[in-house]
Amino acid sequence: MKREEYISDEMVVKRVNEAVRIELEKKRAMDVPIIIYDGETQTIYQENSDGSRVEVGKRMRKGRYSERAAKKA
Repeated sequence: MKREEYISDEMVVKRVNEAVRIELEKKRAMDVPIIIYDGETQTIYQENSDGSRVEVGKRMRKGRYSERAAKKA
């Protein structure tokens, strides 16, 4: 592929966001629960199609894997 045939990073991000939006819409229409991660509270929720949220769990570890691996070495 030539460089002129590549799409820009902004276009990739737009396409990914749209694909996620469509998938979430599809799951809501099929009445399938959606798993959501809240970064502020670091909690994992299961959201049902009626909008209700149930807490599934909390984040187990803090920090990135590379940071944790560097501490061990």
